[in-house]
Amino acid sequence: MKLILTHEVSNLGAPGDIVEVKDGYGRNFLLPRNFAIRWSKGAAKQVESIKAARAARAIHDLDDAKALAGKLEAAPINVPVRAGEGGRLFGAVTVADIAAALEEAAGAVDKRRIEVGNPIKSLGAHTVSVRVHPEVTASVKLNVVASK
Repeated sequence: MKLILTHEVSNLGAPGDIVEVKDGYGRNFLLPRNFAIRWSKGAAKQVESIKAARAARAIHDLDDAKALAGKLEAAPINVPVRAGEGGRLFGAVTVADIAAALEEAAGAVDKRRIEVGNPIKSLGAHTVSVRVHPEVTASVKLNVVASK
């Protein structure tokens, strides 16, 4: 199935990319979530406008992305969570929890751009990476603390 991406999809592409995917993946995941539209000659003309808008944003975003990455890497960010005896968490620290803590500290960060290697299930210092821009990745130090 040939599709045109309208949003960034991990391990697949960026908005405006024309991709070939399996029918089930396109029909059951990408199309219902509006991450892509079906390819056609008319829709292919939209690709140019999507790519032009992305290129215009990318020029401005690279400098902003480097500044944001510097802010994120500057100091450890505290993530308050509920914890029990011995520092074990009730569940795990979610990407939404991390995004909320990052928003308070440095500004809005899209939670889809946060990559957590292993689930965070204990108090203490942890590191996650944030794809601020396709060319800029920030390594963020998190300090998971028990909330009161």
